[in-house]
Amino acid sequence: MKKIGFLSFGHWSDSPHSQTRTAADTLLQSIELAVAAEEVGADGAYFRVHHFASQLGSPFPLLAAAGARTSRIELGTGVIDMRYENPLYMAEDAGAADLISGGRLQLGVSRGSPEQVIDGYRYFGYEPQGDPDGANLAREHTRRFLEVIEGTGFANPNPRPMFPNPPGLLRIEPHSPGLSDRIWWGAGSRATAEWTAQQGMNLMSSTLLTEDTGVPFHQLQAEQIQRFRDAWKAAGHSREPRVSVSRSIFPIVSDQDRAYFGSARGGQDQVGYIDGGVARFGKTYAGEPEQLIKELADDEAIAAADTLLLTIPNQLGVDYNAHLLETVVQQLAPELGWR
Repeated sequence: MKKIGFLSFGHWSDSPHSQTRTAADTLLQSIELAVAAEEVGADGAYFRVHHFASQLGSPFPLLAAAGARTSRIELGTGVIDMRYENPLYMAEDAGAADLISGGRLQLGVSRGSPEQVIDGYRYFGYEPQGDPDGANLAREHTRRFLEVIEGTGFANPNPRPMFPNPPGLLRIEPHSPGLSDRIWWGAGSRATAEWTAQQGMNLMSSTLLTEDTGVPFHQLQAEQIQRFRDAWKAAGHSREPRVSVSRSIFPIVSDQDRAYFGSARGGQDQVGYIDGGVARFGKTYAGEPEQLIKELADDEAIAAADTLLLTIPNQLGVDYNAHLLETVVQQLAPELGWR
């Protein structure tokens, strides 16, 4: 059994070809797509987080609203840039959204991807010293966030409070039990995956890796996953971890599919540069279902993961993306043994 969800970048643009012209369009359609995904049998609705961009930037109101409209699917992020986050305020927001959803949040966090502005986290009030890209800042914010969502008291109570306090030190409220087991780190390399395991977080791996050894992307990613699992075992954690990978998969079953994605057939990995270093980008899978079944069966990283996130073209609207999800979940997944 493999969980299948969607990952939306949450774009909007004032273009005649876009179904999401405004931020309101994107937010409201994201909620509707989560509902539709649940109806067609998908398992998760995940959203990218980007600041200073015409994309989703503040995830918790969206996650809470989607949680109130759905009953089964997981709701997550891929990923929250922890350089921008106040860990304690984030813990309050995350606890509230998780309780609204009934404990279905799966929060992907990380250092984030290249920004729209230079050192955008500095505008949010964070001025790290000797940390040129904010990587240490992101890890420190994550460490503190993981501490406080455990639910242990740490704050000294006021001896004359407005309302009676429970005995002992006070914790962040609202507290949502179990949320700490549902935090994922977006790892872009094999070494970062090992660090993720040591911290006790689940592994979220995207459609690119910030390194290249010359092997196909899916094999490099499969190695990353194996290193994560080995490091997890060595760390002696008591629970089983989860691993997700993202893929662009577009089954062609209609003329509309062919018009949108027919030219993407036969795609290959690409090697390029991101943040000044070499990166390998995974290919797009597009084609008739029979062809995709054969190609996807050979993807070693998908086979190694328990969760598959389908990157979707959210500007094509709710109905079209629900159609894509339904085709993957109900036609491809059973043939591939994912259902």
